[in-house]
Amino acid sequence: QVQLVESGGGLVQAGDSLRLSCAASGLTFSSCAVAWFRQAPGKERDFVAGITWRGGTTSYADSVTGRFTISRDNAKNTVYLQMNSLKPEDTAVYTCAADVFQSTYVYRRAGSYDYWGQGTQVTVSS
Repeated sequence: QVQLVESGGGLVQAGDSLRLSCAASGLTFSSCAVAWFRQAPGKERDFVAGITWRGGTTSYADSVTGRFTISRDNAKNTVYLQMNSLKPEDTAVYTCAADVFQSTYVYRRAGSYDYWGQGTQVTVSS
């Protein structure tokens, strides 16, 4: 059974940092491109960041470029999202997703991803 489990969310103040983790089991995680998406109340789910199978290529939404960093440790089957200089508009449920059919390219479209976690809430107060 494939599972993606996110952790690390919480309530922080503007300017603070958080590191999210996405731990995978039940699939060859090291062969997957992985992405983080987020969804705020009443809004669509948006691409945040993605990383290819060996971490050689990363991609970021314009709104987080320079503040967020995605990385992975395939030995631990885990992908991380380091979030710095958080803003109230970063408040959302953050979800990781794995693309089992593509390892060397990061798609920004949610429909390209095959497995999803349950999400972790990030709330940034002003």
